[in-house]
Amino acid sequence: MDKQPDVVIIGGGPVGLYLALRLLQSGISCRVLEKKRSIDHHSKSLGIHPVSLELFDDAGITGPFLEQGLKIKKGIAFWNRSKLGEISFEHCPTPHNYILAIPQWKSEEILEQQVLRLDPGCIIRNASVSDIQQDKKGVQIRYSLNGNDQTIAGTFSAGCDGKNSFVRQSLNIPFDGGPYPDTYIMGDFDDNTDFGPDAAVYLHKEGLIESFPLPNGLRRWVVKTDKYIAEPQPDELRNMVLERLDHSLEKCKNEMMSSFGVQQFTADTFHLDRVLLAGDAAHVVSPIGGQGMNLGWIGAEKAFLAIHSALKNPEMHETLFEGYTQAHKKIAHKAARRAEMNMHLGRKESSGLIYEGVLKFILTTPLSRLLANVFTMRGLGKWWI
Repeated sequence: MDKQPDVVIIGGGPVGLYLALRLLQSGISCRVLEKKRSIDHHSKSLGIHPVSLELFDDAGITGPFLEQGLKIKKGIAFWNRSKLGEISFEHCPTPHNYILAIPQWKSEEILEQQVLRLDPGCIIRNASVSDIQQDKKGVQIRYSLNGNDQTIAGTFSAGCDGKNSFVRQSLNIPFDGGPYPDTYIMGDFDDNTDFGPDAAVYLHKEGLIESFPLPNGLRRWVVKTDKYIAEPQPDELRNMVLERLDHSLEKCKNEMMSSFGVQQFTADTFHLDRVLLAGDAAHVVSPIGGQGMNLGWIGAEKAFLAIHSALKNPEMHETLFEGYTQAHKKIAHKAARRAEMNMHLGRKESSGLIYEGVLKFILTTPLSRLLANVFTMRGLGKWWI
């Protein structure tokens, strides 16, 4: 590195990579410190919502995502095994009136390629950060690279290093919240359904089952469980789907299995002096509804705008960063409430006739269009200056 970068980003997941891309596109130098040696190909998030695709449009990077993703334009809702109705996204605002299904690792690959195209030396992998210090001139970061101690300095820094963020902890920023009792297992299998590119959600008396199409003839199944299963096996998911839905996955090849609990946390502040937090380092919401990664991208865009302005007006950086915290906190809280609603509908206690009647009414009237906008994260706010 020939000179000190303007910004040091800690964490090279989808949020950190997107932030780096936006900075580089604006002529702002940056470095990304990522502790993993390579992108983790274990599939996590899969849905890219229209609000994110609009950000990608502005960044000029939507094309590769559309080439490798699959457009979900409709969701079919079931009560136990009986069809309740449908939610069509085609009446949502164009051009992105759909949810794009693409594995998270593929999204990271695309973003990484875009970053390296602009600056081949931007991403430093196998870099483990050990200390963060800041003063009136900038931020100094110590890290280990292949066993060797290194130091890097920047005018500002951004912590995009996940829910267990070292950056947040080193700044002693409280992370308020806690776990929900809900637990799930999920797996990707060959698709043997008749749903094609449509998603399906079963509000079952024994617990939620979600079924989403993936590229390359795969389908993801998410199943609510009574307790956390530490090492889920494909046959466990197959048995639950068979028992609840009478649908057999016996001959379907399994590509991935995992289990997860659900949490909701929000940092007290999304900045401290010259350091910003973004993504799961700042906020964690329930993954039911697929908002987490998209919320991270919305925050990264706002963090980029704050940093961009702060570099032009250094004396205003505290005011600008406080504005970022206040504006994005409101969006994060709104997303958390939506995610909680999605999760609540999938619980056993929500399987009564009143819930069934209300949902059927919504899905068979023009209110379904409003619900479609909620599920695609409309109304969370795109711009902030």
